[in-house]
Amino acid sequence: MKRRDFSLTAASLGLLPFAATGVHAQARVPKAGTDYIVLGKRAPVDTPAGKVEVVEFFSYNCPHCAAFEPRLETWVKQLPADVVFKRIPVPFVGNDTEPKQRLYYTLEAMGKVDEFQMKLFQAIHQQRQPLFGDAAILAWADKQPGLDGKKFADLFKSFSVAGKAKRATQLTSDYQVAGVPALGVAGRWYIDGDTAGSLDRALEVTGLLIAEARKS
Repeated sequence: MKRRDFSLTAASLGLLPFAATGVHAQARVPKAGTDYIVLGKRAPVDTPAGKVEVVEFFSYNCPHCAAFEPRLETWVKQLPADVVFKRIPVPFVGNDTEPKQRLYYTLEAMGKVDEFQMKLFQAIHQQRQPLFGDAAILAWADKQPGLDGKKFADLFKSFSVAGKAKRATQLTSDYQVAGVPALGVAGRWYIDGDTAGSLDRALEVTGLLIAEARKS
């Protein structure tokens, strides 16, 4: 979860007025600048009105992301219908970040993220498969049951997937992502294991920020 230095804005020193009702009454009220960061400038969101966007910043090269994935998947399945969850592959952690970004967006375009997200983490961090660079990724994809290798290769090299990778890099900058795994809510708030104290606590804080986003 290696952090990168950045300055907190003055706005991040306040305290959001969370409602102490229901399940939230049992949770310690998180503090801006301690448990989460308030962005000085809002990041763009791509969800319709009435929906709350939550993004996870991750890297396939990150062992912390691999360890977090099972917990995250369980949490995502419990999100209410008005929450839109998205993953954003970051342009740091390792020296082949752009191919790994395109790997994710190729799977997304094929509707295969849910099927292969955990498999990829296992291949890299448990099986120690050397998935570095375009050739290795394409060779991996070609061997996977349930994955059309030719279609994967075409999408992997496409302008649309390259464009999504560039947008992911920009959003990582917009959120001032300091390390992964990390979470962003509604283009307004940033949370990671360092700010919240643990990744489980980060999910708890994210849930409270989702409730706050609904009010404004």
